[in-house]
Amino acid sequence: MSNMVFCRGCGKEIHNSATACPNCGAKQNLPGQGKRRISAALLALFLGGLGVHKFYLGRTGQGILYLLFCWTFIPSLIAFVEFIIYLCSSDENFARKYG
Repeated sequence: MSNMVFCRGCGKEIHNSATACPNCGAKQNLPGQGKRRISAALLALFLGGLGVHKFYLGRTGQGILYLLFCWTFIPSLIAFVEFIIYLCSSDENFARKYG
């Protein structure tokens, strides 16, 4: 297995033990502290209509929009699509996008 991961800030490959990226200086999560793709996917599936997965991912503005329009069931449909996207994306791409 590779000991390389992707930087949260710039997306370049760095060693998994690095606490900061040598390229951009962005602090990295220690193992087990990052946002988990499966957790976000399950939140999107079960509580996505309320935007809970958006709050989990740090997208507070989008989470508030989901809450405001939850009565229309449109956020539920979008959250289901996001559930599928989260499951189909790789861990590296998810970490690069959501940190």
